[in-house]
Amino acid sequence: MPTAVPVAALDPTDPDAGAVAHYGDPAREQRLLDNAAGLVDRSHRGVLAIPGADRLGWLHSLTTQHLSDLAPMTGSELLVLSPHGHVEHHAVLTDDGDATWLDTGDAPGLLTFLERMRFLMRVEPAEVSADWALLSIVGPQTDEALIALGVGPLLPPDLLAVPDAKFATGSVPPRPTAVYSAAALQFGGWARRMPYGADLLVPRPAVPDVVEAAGVPLAGVWAFEAMRVAARRPRAGFETDHKTLPAEVGWTAPAVHLEKGCYRGQETIARVHHLGRPPRKLALLHLDGIATDELPARHTPVMLEGGERPVGFVGTAVRHYELGMIALAVVKQNLTPDSVLRVGLSTAAMDPEH
Repeated sequence: MPTAVPVAALDPTDPDAGAVAHYGDPAREQRLLDNAAGLVDRSHRGVLAIPGADRLGWLHSLTTQHLSDLAPMTGSELLVLSPHGHVEHHAVLTDDGDATWLDTGDAPGLLTFLERMRFLMRVEPAEVSADWALLSIVGPQTDEALIALGVGPLLPPDLLAVPDAKFATGSVPPRPTAVYSAAALQFGGWARRMPYGADLLVPRPAVPDVVEAAGVPLAGVWAFEAMRVAARRPRAGFETDHKTLPAEVGWTAPAVHLEKGCYRGQETIARVHHLGRPPRKLALLHLDGIATDELPARHTPVMLEGGERPVGFVGTAVRHYELGMIALAVVKQNLTPDSVLRVGLSTAAMDPEH
């Protein structure tokens, strides 16, 4: 077993302090996740369980996703918005037929919101993070690992296309905009297919057995984050602030159903979509690393060269094994790849849009 280097030993204030940063060679672990498959322990992520007969209709009414008819052993993504349409919580979910499971970066905050909204519904939301661990298999050989676990291969993610700004009524089917297939694990819990690989929710005592059965090497959360940044996948609390709209960070496709009916913040979502141009956008920045090789801290301002006011902020900065120093940032919509930017002491350039 390679030596684990905990995030807490490097920075006890880091939001990932409960995870392993790396196992001795972060660049090798990134190559592993990019070209084969590795297993990342993300058990510091919060988990909520919601049993009860009304759970799906209740979540359907409170969140951005179409969940009223979610099939058993199926997953998706959802957002909880403020009354003004700003992102308050993001969660990935799976329903196993008896309960809906939410994994999220802010389990206590999301649970508080859900408990306030119970009213007379037959639901019993509870945080179960102490008993259940989230693991992620990442890489192109994910299906082989799922086969070794007895649940693979799973169907790939099924995402609906985001309709045009002036789409006709009835254009969006009455189903989740993202459907992630899932299957029960012999250890307890389930495996859920994801765009980056698969997530496994397992009882904490079973983690060593699951790792052994999967048969893939371990990788740290640094490698997971490097792959996430390169793939431009936002993370709540990192690529979000108090005024983030789902369309700004690319969450419309996996987490927002544009025709499902009333929920908090829906008016703003509809207005921004029909205008077709949110005020900010998610961008991948290349940092020059000449003036400093220190990565910028989360929410460091992004400035135009010679400008005096921020034009955005950095969410997550990483050292990528191929791309070098890069960062995900949220910047003004009118910035272009030829804009000359500064992040702290580094010059930054926007990667061309996909």
